[in-house]
Amino acid sequence: MFCTECGDKLTLMFKADEGLVPYCTKCGEYRFPRFATAVSMAATNRAKDKILLAKHKGHSGYRLCAGYVKKGETAEKAVTREFKEETKLDTVKFKYLNSRYLEEKNILMLGFLLIAEDGTPVPDENELESVKWFTFEEAAEEIKNDSLAEAFLKSAFAEIKKF
Repeated sequence: MFCTECGDKLTLMFKADEGLVPYCTKCGEYRFPRFATAVSMAATNRAKDKILLAKHKGHSGYRLCAGYVKKGETAEKAVTREFKEETKLDTVKFKYLNSRYLEEKNILMLGFLLIAEDGTPVPDENELESVKWFTFEEAAEEIKNDSLAEAFLKSAFAEIKKF
């Protein structure tokens, strides 16, 4: 890890009430790790009997719709914006489920469940190869085992009927 201000290598130093925190000896400052924030959406239809999955360009298999939270934007705004950008469908309502840190990409992923306006999804040609509705069983089979998307999907399944 390196200081975001001066570029020097950081060392771990104990900080009261925080534990070990990266510290820059040159700047004399603690440097809390920075990471990107993104939203992941388990989208269901109004009948709550299907899940929308997307096949992203350059990736195999289907995944949940997802996207980065822009600087100055709330996670709630990112959910509706990203979903509309990727599918051309409007969001009827949504609910925060949980979060997970994705270490390999240094991203805090915020999982949401949303109900999409009924209609035929149209994939964003810049990001997606395709986007389509799946039954719950089909969606569970499509999502990669032991993945973050699977964890979010399982959380969504537990909440859909109550939503």
